[in-house]
Amino acid sequence: MKRASDLHDTFKRGLWRDNPVFIALLGLCPALAVTNSAINGVALGAASTFVLIGASFLVSSFRGLIPRQVRITTFIIIIATFVTVADLVLAAIAPAIHKELGAFIPLIVCNCLILGRQEAFAFRKPVKESVTDAAGMSIGFTIALVLIGAIREVLGNGTIFGLTMMPATFEPWIIMILPPGGFFTIALLLAFLAHLKARREARAAASSESKEVIR
Repeated sequence: MKRASDLHDTFKRGLWRDNPVFIALLGLCPALAVTNSAINGVALGAASTFVLIGASFLVSSFRGLIPRQVRITTFIIIIATFVTVADLVLAAIAPAIHKELGAFIPLIVCNCLILGRQEAFAFRKPVKESVTDAAGMSIGFTIALVLIGAIREVLGNGTIFGLTMMPATFEPWIIMILPPGGFFTIALLLAFLAHLKARREARAAASSESKEVIR
């Protein structure tokens, strides 16, 4: 039986160490296309979370009954079912956001993050571990989308979640809410994370060397 600490590690892996966008570089198409506002990131992240957790639960539950020869087809059918539900619910409760996201809700079906977790994890692991992995990965994906969307919205519109954040004298950087703004934002975030990683490794190396000198 999986220990709580192991499940906790599985969950945290998707949040940071193997973050789908910032580390694994998965799901970049929606991360670039729809994150011109923070609310779009929330909506797409919530839909992706619903689909990934639901699909992982079903795939893991029935993994012993799914023939390996047709597993990918089965995964896609399961994922498409949850995507259809998410698409209809979003259209009903938030039609404006649904219209703005456009085809990117149906395109969750072919998101490499969603399909990849079924093949790499849910089809091989028990239900509890699969759902924990799906929750960590999807929340990490959502955090990345919201962060990118918030930065682009603040710089491109001077707002966040529709609330004014910049003074009246601020001149919006229109490019940030256009497609190139997505590339710039992700590039800067990746550079910042790489800098943090390099500093952390340098500190660890210095600490190791000092311990060797003391010995």
